[in-house]
Amino acid sequence: MTIVSTRDFRANQTKFLDMALRGEHVVLKSRRGSVRLMPIEEEEPKRDVTAEICQGMKDWKEYLETGKSDKFVTWEEMMNELRD
Repeated sequence: MTIVSTRDFRANQTKFLDMALRGEHVVLKSRRGSVRLMPIEEEEPKRDVTAEICQGMKDWKEYLETGKSDKFVTWEEMMNELRD
């Protein structure tokens, strides 16, 4: 892991960005806190929240009808599942 000050980073940005792009751990340290430099992975596909809510409602209905669920047991767990 390479720890670099903000001053050193500004003077050698290309060097440290190249290191991060190669997968090396680069930490930028300043008085305000530390930040890890890392490349952005491919963007995740957008979630279909409507479909997730509908599936959650179907799962909840099944639980109410059968008393069985492998996903959640309480209303709070179902809501947490939808938030993730």
